[in-house]
Amino acid sequence: MGNQATVSIKEQNKSAASSLLKKNIRKFLNNKLAVLGLLVVVIMLVACVVGAIIGVDFSTPHLDQMKSAPSGTYLFGTDTIGRDLLSRVLIGGCYSIFIGVFCAVVSSVIGAALGAVAGYFGGKVDAVIVRISELFQAFPQLVLVMMLVAILNQRGLGNLLFIFVVTGWMTTFRMVRNEYMSLKNETYVKVCEAFGMSRSNVMFKQILPNVMSPIIVSTTTNVAYFILQEASLSFIGLGVQDSTPTWGNILNAAKSLQVVTESWWIWVFPGLAITLFVLAINFLGDGLRDVLDAKQQ
Repeated sequence: MGNQATVSIKEQNKSAASSLLKKNIRKFLNNKLAVLGLLVVVIMLVACVVGAIIGVDFSTPHLDQMKSAPSGTYLFGTDTIGRDLLSRVLIGGCYSIFIGVFCAVVSSVIGAALGAVAGYFGGKVDAVIVRISELFQAFPQLVLVMMLVAILNQRGLGNLLFIFVVTGWMTTFRMVRNEYMSLKNETYVKVCEAFGMSRSNVMFKQILPNVMSPIIVSTTTNVAYFILQEASLSFIGLGVQDSTPTWGNILNAAKSLQVVTESWWIWVFPGLAITLFVLAINFLGDGLRDVLDAKQQ
């Protein structure tokens, strides 16, 4: 009888989880902007990856085709030294999207871990971590990035990833810390502690699953934020090296007034790629928030 009861409870739990999943999927599909955002993200990501796999030529200059307007040969035209702009936008998407996803995920992991420790233990541990986060937040992130670039005295993809991760964990930290401070007083947490469960298990196996939804939403929207940050820094010459064709570096070639007024395609297409992807990520993040965040239910 006991085994049958256990099996019945498991089946009920599976049925409830399946029903909740179907409900969330239907709710997401009813959000037209979220679905549109997901489609745009998938299409652009697939296009960039396929372009990298087939090895499109993004670096060979064609001096006789400099600043060529869009045509059947060059769909997006060519840049200031005759390189195929479509190929550069596709490869640049691989770099820019990688930067956004990597920095968003790693900074969220760091912020979630620190937020869990600070929120659960409280006291002096919380005070120290909060002061560290306030120290970073005392300055605009762009200023911190510029300072670190100047200190490191070199530009590169690795340095940019390091700088973004170091300066980008505070938002997730604050959110997770507040959630932990609230959830650690719940009954199920007190029961786990009373049964002698270790603090690490309580923090990361019992409380963390209840905080995953806002972390996922925050990570998604941070992807767009880091892509914009990379584009901004590369545009002013503080991002990755010029030889790396990120979307920001492609736009960097359009700083000339002559290019802006006479060769519109050099800045329109990379700018359009950034705009579409960032908007799509934001629409997707809003849709995930509506589905996953219990406060939005």
